[in-house]
Amino acid sequence: MTNKLVFENLKHRPVRTLLGVVAISIQVTMVLALVGLSEGMLNDQASRARGVGADILIRPPGSAIIASGGQMLAKIIPAVIEKQPHVTVATGVLIFATDLFNYTTGLDLPIFDQLNRGFSFIQGGPFQGPDDVMVDELYASQHKLHVGDQTNINNHWWRVSGIYESGMLARVVVPLATLQNLTANSDKVSTIYVKVDNSANIAGVIADLSEKLKTYKVYSMEDYTSLFSPANVPMLTEFIWVVVSLGVLVGFLVVFLSMYTAVLERTREIGVLKALGASPGYILNILLRETVLLAIAGSILGILLSYVTRFVIHDLMHSLLIQAIVPQWWLAAAGIAIAGALLGALYPGLKAARQDAIEALAYD
Repeated sequence: MTNKLVFENLKHRPVRTLLGVVAISIQVTMVLALVGLSEGMLNDQASRARGVGADILIRPPGSAIIASGGQMLAKIIPAVIEKQPHVTVATGVLIFATDLFNYTTGLDLPIFDQLNRGFSFIQGGPFQGPDDVMVDELYASQHKLHVGDQTNINNHWWRVSGIYESGMLARVVVPLATLQNLTANSDKVSTIYVKVDNSANIAGVIADLSEKLKTYKVYSMEDYTSLFSPANVPMLTEFIWVVVSLGVLVGFLVVFLSMYTAVLERTREIGVLKALGASPGYILNILLRETVLLAIAGSILGILLSYVTRFVIHDLMHSLLIQAIVPQWWLAAAGIAIAGALLGALYPGLKAARQDAIEALAYD
């Protein structure tokens, strides 16, 4: 009987109920989209790092996880690293920011190709000149580029020599010497990739390199890619929780306004229920059940809308932003929505529960 009354109350004001559900769904979608973007982009970075085919990665002191925060002299490659036992190939790349989310990467292509099978080209092929650029298929699609086109990257005009399958290193690749000259980083690299003759020797090579390059960061590729998480990106976790907090606030305000208005509109109904013997707890229970139903419906809609945001982001900005679907966050986002909604319904519910039956029946 109580549940039927709850459903009838929600059906009685369909527009207000729908607006409440939509507002809560936006809160849930906002949380899932932000978490999905952080997960998707970090997973993509890790996947592209693994696609290089190296066993060991070396970075300069003070560098961040995703993008290097400094450069090191490329001469340490032949002087120190290549002389290390069990090292078969060592090559450096220079990373330079293209925009907020992408980077131009300079590399020595013949040596880099020794780390793995090389780039898999969809169109065109390797560099033919110092001003050639290779881009992955997502970047080419986003910017409508074809082999032979001219494109301006970092205030320099490049000719597209090849379009390769995504999943390898970076979205934009240029000759190392050209990028070093353009960015005033002559003979410098941001990251060094190392290939070892046998996987059993990786730990030993890392230990020896760490001893010789004391100030540098030396990782196995497995350890390095495991660092791609929101916890290791400065301020990202804090930003996510700020958005979550804003979501709770939005849910609180929306439900507070909706339930407070509902209590005022149903003052006489509440008086009738009390005259029939309904306890304050019963009145509060009805309003809280309505709130939970709104929050559950909003959470389900918010989860469905996260698929819509992923489609829109992929369609419009697939080379810049990647949103993952994060089922492990569904219950958390729904719990956040329900908690915010219950907080918003608490005061209106207590107000309704405390109403005097006679005054409520006399309310006009």
